Amino acid sequence: MNQISDWEQVPQFDGEDAEAAYWANTGVAPRLMELALAQSGEGIESITISLRMDPRMLSKIKRLARSRYLGYQSMIKQWLSERMEQETKDQ
Repeated sequence: MNQISDWEQVPQFDGEDAEAAYWANTGVAPRLMELALAQSGEGIESITISLRMDPRMLSKIKRLARSRYLGYQSMIKQWLSERMEQETKDQ
């Protein structure tokens, strides 16, 4: 069975049958799943912010999140967290 270690590895699917076939032979690496759960914000205090965004960009983000079975805000937070981790490692 194949394993993905980054959500970017999940391809775009032509339909539900193609997606079902992909996930039948592909799993999610434990570290990626743990990272997604840790970044979900459960039990962690958070604050609400406003972010202005191009509607077309937001629409693309929502479609991408849906294809990965994630909430779009959770996916954005995950991306920001991953990038922040990368930036702090580079310093």
